[in-house]
Amino acid sequence: MKLSINSIFCLFLALILTLGLGCNASRSAKGAVIGGAAGGVVGGAIGKKGGDGTKGAVIGGVLGGTAGAIIGKYMDKQAKELEEEVPGAKVEKVESVDPETGETITESVTVTFDGGVLFEFGKASLTAASRAELDRMAAVFIRYPDTDILIDGHTDSVGSEATNQALSEKRAASVADYLAQDGIARSRMRTTGYGKTRPIATNETDTGRAKNRRVELSIKANENLSKKAADGTLTTPE
Repeated sequence: MKLSINSIFCLFLALILTLGLGCNASRSAKGAVIGGAAGGVVGGAIGKKGGDGTKGAVIGGVLGGTAGAIIGKYMDKQAKELEEEVPGAKVEKVESVDPETGETITESVTVTFDGGVLFEFGKASLTAASRAELDRMAAVFIRYPDTDILIDGHTDSVGSEATNQALSEKRAASVADYLAQDGIARSRMRTTGYGKTRPIATNETDTGRAKNRRVELSIKANENLSKKAADGTLTTPE
C-alpha cells in the first residue's frame, strides 16, 4: 500500500508521542509531549495528586500556552506571598518550561512545615506557634480562592507502622481543621497520611528524623482557575 506524505508524517508523529510517554522522561519533557504547550503542563498539575491527571492534561491542552502562562504567574505570586508572610514554612515552586517560548512556568507550589514547627513530639494537636503560622497562611489562601490545597502528613520511622500511619493522618487533619476555622472552604482541601513511607532524610540520626516528621501542603490550580485563565476573566490580587 502506498502512503501519502501526510500519512507518513502522522505515523511518525504518533511514534514520537508513544516513545515520549513511555520513556522515563523528565517532568518538563512529559508535560511538553502531553500538552504541546505550557498550558498542557500546568493543566496536568491540576489533577496530579487528586487522582485525575488525565482530566488535568485535557484541560491544559485546551487552554494553550497563553492561559498556562497566566496561571503560572498567578501561582508564582501566591508562592512569593507565602514565602514572605509565613516565615516558619519552606516554600518551593514546581516549575516546567514552555517548549514554544522557553518561559519558565510555575505549575504548583509546595509548602513544608517541619513537625517541630506544628506539633509536639508524638502528638497531633497544634502548638500555639503553629496556629499563628497557619493564620498567616490562611490569609494568603483567602486572597487566592481558585486553588486547591492537598495536605500530606509524614512521620519518622520510630514506632510501629500502624501508629505512624494514624499519627500522620491526624496531623494532616489537624491542619485542615484549623484552616477551615480560618475561613478556608473544606471543598478546597484534601488530607492524606503517609506514615513513615516517604522519608526525605535518613532515619538513622536525630536530624534526619526531624526532617521526616513534617506536613506538606501542595497548592494547585483548580478547574475554575483554568476556565478564568482561558476566558480572560482571571484577576491576580494586588
